[in-house]
Amino acid sequence: MAAQRFTGALLGVVFGFMLTWSGMVDPDVIRGALLFEEAYLFLFMGSAVATASIGLALVRRFQRRAVLVDQPIGWTTERPQRSHLLGSVIFGVGWGVSQACPGPVAAQVGQGVGWALLTLVGIVIGVRIFLVREAHETEPAVDAPQAQAPTSPAAQRREPVPVGVA
Repeated sequence: MAAQRFTGALLGVVFGFMLTWSGMVDPDVIRGALLFEEAYLFLFMGSAVATASIGLALVRRFQRRAVLVDQPIGWTTERPQRSHLLGSVIFGVGWGVSQACPGPVAAQVGQGVGWALLTLVGIVIGVRIFLVREAHETEPAVDAPQAQAPTSPAAQRREPVPVGVA
């Protein structure tokens, strides 16, 4: 477990260094991209997406276990839903207002940029709201009717009918 935490921290430091070195923590670079004045950010992100896509395809094809935790690797894909679109709009607005996304904010805080703490607080509040809302959506209803156990042998042989289905 300690080796996994050390490796995670090391990867975080390397990621933060790369963000800083590439200029991705600079609000002027982000503003230039959001105003379509500079293609640098889009090309950088496009190369990251391409690299990740190739990496995931290779992992799916050859590697079946995670290196650090020796557990199976797997995921499912789903079609875009309304919540994905809404989330992307909220993320985009937040990115435009703060001129940073979570990775650069962590790097800015690490650099000692004071105003990045306000953005970090906003990110924490947003994540907290999402988690609380998600917990409420997955909780079963308190007043939901309970299915009755069959009492006769004939009733026991029938297929159960899902609650709420007519």
